[in-house]
Amino acid sequence: MRVGILGGSFDPIHNAHLIVAQLAREKLGLDQLRLLVAANQPLKTTGHHVPAVARLEMVELALLGVEGLVADGREVAREGASFTVDSLRALHEEFPAAELTLLLGADTAARFAEWREPAAIRALARVVVFRRGEDAAPDGFDAVLDLPALGISSTVVRDRAAAGLSLRGWVPDRVADYISRFGFYRQGSGAA
Repeated sequence: MRVGILGGSFDPIHNAHLIVAQLAREKLGLDQLRLLVAANQPLKTTGHHVPAVARLEMVELALLGVEGLVADGREVAREGASFTVDSLRALHEEFPAAELTLLLGADTAARFAEWREPAAIRALARVVVFRRGEDAAPDGFDAVLDLPALGISSTVVRDRAAAGLSLRGWVPDRVADYISRFGFYRQGSGAA
């Protein structure tokens, strides 16, 4: 079994995340790609905009009915800082016969040396960097995957929500409904 891991804040998850995940799963021949929701990222200098449990719920909603993509909440359930190496060890125990592939965006890969136990991560999983558009990919990883540049980001989605604009087409409809229901990312809501 070939299992891929794509971690992130998903604050919120949006359609470009889903397109990247589907393309990576197809191009790498993965049986499943797990979207690993980070709870408390040690290298993230800015905080998250909504609680980890809500971000996980949005990922679960986005992946309903999407074959081969799985929401992974192990870092949300675990207390303390979210370290990829801990999650990979847990996945290795859960899927001992699986070949694990960790997907990193080019921007994230540039800081890989700062992560906890990068050598252990490399021993536990194949590390593939995905490059969007003209992004430069750092050297020294197992493979580089070229993906299209998509003009959707969590920042743009949060800005649209704060301005009271529609999120249809930017995020899955169930996620747009969830954001609207809880008032996430609205100006003055305390969640933006």
